[in-house]
Amino acid sequence: MAVAKLAATSGKSSKILLGLRVLAFLATLSAAIVMGLNKETKTFVVGNVGNTPIKATFTAKFQHTPAFVYFVVANAMVSFHNLLMIALQLFGGKTELTGFRLLSIAILDMLNVTLLSAAANAAAFMAEVGKNGNKHARWDKICDRFATYCDHGAGALIAAFAGVVLMLIISAVSISRLVQPNKCSISTTAASTSVVP
Repeated sequence: MAVAKLAATSGKSSKILLGLRVLAFLATLSAAIVMGLNKETKTFVVGNVGNTPIKATFTAKFQHTPAFVYFVVANAMVSFHNLLMIALQLFGGKTELTGFRLLSIAILDMLNVTLLSAAANAAAFMAEVGKNGNKHARWDKICDRFATYCDHGAGALIAAFAGVVLMLIISAVSISRLVQPNKCSISTTAASTSVVP
């Protein structure tokens, strides 16, 4: 009876984990794509020679900032990890996820939380500099000139931070699943000893 109850609980947590992984995959993939395609080109008047304006064309791209490159790579890696975990859960057959496998999945989930959190925070710092500049370092703000670029970056950041929250929950569920096999083995041992006279 207790074993059947634990199996039902395990099946429910597997479905919740699958749904969370799908949401995290969509969030991190959309963050990587939006930031990866983020580019805006504008032409500005930079000076005048007599009455003739001198124009220059400038392009804002995510590749110009190492923090944004790291952001794209980290989100792509976390998306790939979640895609592999989804595929393993859906098409892995009835492979038993116990012991070392559950531990390695929990560790990988925690590593992905760390990677994604670091990338999102680094990108948020650079977005803050782009929005407000830094007077002490004499860095000018760019969001007043490249508004679309900054809006797309903000959308990517929102998706990435949603991915961080989802990965934290996934990591907590993965860690909680480490305890379930022990409960199951204890309950089956208890059941077998109670049957024996």
